[in-house]
Amino acid sequence: MDIRQLEYVLEIIRHSSFTKAAEALHITQPTISKAVKNLEEELGVPLFVRSGKTLELTDAGQLIAGQAQDVVRSFKHLELQLGDLTNFKKGHIRIGLPPMAGARFFPGILSRFRDTYPGLTIQLEEDGSVKLAEKVEDGTLDVGVVLLPVDEGVFESYSFVNERLRAVLPPAHPLASRKEVRLAELQDEAFILFREDFALHERIIEACDGVGFRPRIWYESSQWDFIYEMVAAGMGVALLPESICGMLDPNRVATVTLTDPAIPWHLGMIWRKDRYLSFAAREWVRFSKAHLTNQGRPSL
Repeated sequence: MDIRQLEYVLEIIRHSSFTKAAEALHITQPTISKAVKNLEEELGVPLFVRSGKTLELTDAGQLIAGQAQDVVRSFKHLELQLGDLTNFKKGHIRIGLPPMAGARFFPGILSRFRDTYPGLTIQLEEDGSVKLAEKVEDGTLDVGVVLLPVDEGVFESYSFVNERLRAVLPPAHPLASRKEVRLAELQDEAFILFREDFALHERIIEACDGVGFRPRIWYESSQWDFIYEMVAAGMGVALLPESICGMLDPNRVATVTLTDPAIPWHLGMIWRKDRYLSFAAREWVRFSKAHLTNQGRPSL
């Protein structure tokens, strides 16, 4: 049994005629007759009986007709809902953003996406890269922005930012007037870092270990603007991405190129490789990629 056979039965009942039903459906009478015969053979009961020129339903036909209306109506409703999904008139997306990337790159893109697809709803979750990657992997989030690289066996991704960290210093710091500072020159400083659930936390510690010292962490935060305020107040030094440093007040902090080693800040959008991605989420990936990447630079 398929939905088309039920539609044929309902149309025959509506017109009380195989011929008129075929005309209304723009098919031939043999086609509709064969479809009904196949349905009767499958069910093992006749659905129609001719009495002279009159076409009547059998008791089995009456039962089928009553159920068929609900089935066809539900199928049509399902078709409409699927059409809304595939045409992005409805749908829900769960997106994870780290605080720095969310503040710097996404307000304008999210606004344009919402204006383009007003029927889609968006759930935003803010956290560090480590937690966001875990939530994308376990299905709590559809997509997330994280620090690259990630496990390519688990995630699909595209890259949209490839920067370096800069040293952020109080204006009166002895190194504040320098154009460059080596990481080892900061070994005696108090560091203000992101929390452990931020990938930059471990990356900075590893870089410091690589040049022979363990950073003395004075405070940890999840907010780059609070880290900036702490540095401006003379509480320590920080390492922040170039694009974030461009947003800081140069009268309150100094930002200096970090060398030996340069620490990368490489961001990408990730989603699970082996899990179904909804129409809405796929369109977000396409839309955000088109707006974020422009020869490797953010397009804002």
